[in-house]
Amino acid sequence: MERIPAAGPTAREEAERGYDNRGAVPDHGRWLAEWTARSKRAFDTLNPAIDLRFGAGDRETLDLFLPARPALGTLMFIHGGYWRGMDKADHAFVAPAFVAAGYAVALINYDLCPGAAIAKIVEQCRHAVRWLERYGAQHGAPAPLVISGHSAGGHLAAMLYATDWRPVGLARAPFTGVVTLSGLHDLAPLTMTSINADLRLDADEARRMSPVNYAPLADVPLAIAVGADETPEYLRQARLIHAAWSASRGTRIGTPVVIPDRHHFSVVLDYSDPDSALTRTTKALFAR
Repeated sequence: MERIPAAGPTAREEAERGYDNRGAVPDHGRWLAEWTARSKRAFDTLNPAIDLRFGAGDRETLDLFLPARPALGTLMFIHGGYWRGMDKADHAFVAPAFVAAGYAVALINYDLCPGAAIAKIVEQCRHAVRWLERYGAQHGAPAPLVISGHSAGGHLAAMLYATDWRPVGLARAPFTGVVTLSGLHDLAPLTMTSINADLRLDADEARRMSPVNYAPLADVPLAIAVGADETPEYLRQARLIHAAWSASRGTRIGTPVVIPDRHHFSVVLDYSDPDSALTRTTKALFAR
């Protein structure tokens, strides 16, 4: 009898596996607990200003960590969580290395899916940038401004990079550099995942909310980073935005930095290390 080969995985199954970060890291709970412990230490030692409001949305607030001396500039960090979870407070561990080096750190929140569409979240991140550009200095968070985001936050950071700021009266982008860390730059595959029950993306909206489909308008450096041990889809997403944008901006778009021995939950913890490649790359963006 002829043997019938087993069917291979469907595109939907491949997408589900490719974007299931917790499934890819069985001990993810240990890493999330490390985020929490390090963030608690940051709050306890740095005494930040909490929940400064930058917009009208329920979660349009930021926590501001300041150095003891006048800040040299400000890092705005955008958390991940697939636009539907997590909180700025979970990522306070990002702040200490930058504060010690003399920089202010603004950790921002935004409204979450499914209560808010991704398009609204992008606009809220623009509100945060505008607030820091207008009012940051009087709160101890001056220019130059650098933006970094992890995972969904990397997507949001890339969308800010592709924003035309002229309609709000700015001749150019109000930041000197952007980092997309483990970012999502093409949202089309997510329409095939269970995550989309909350995101509610159709094909047209996924296309509209994908940075890869926009021109890279900011004339500043973009750093692309990803953990070497992340899923193949996250590695592909890093290569994808580089391929799409490097031709337009030449050397302003850095070759993706693939960080050895890091997965989706450990790679962002490199911000806790003042000497890590990720921290050093981000600090370098303060010099226009």
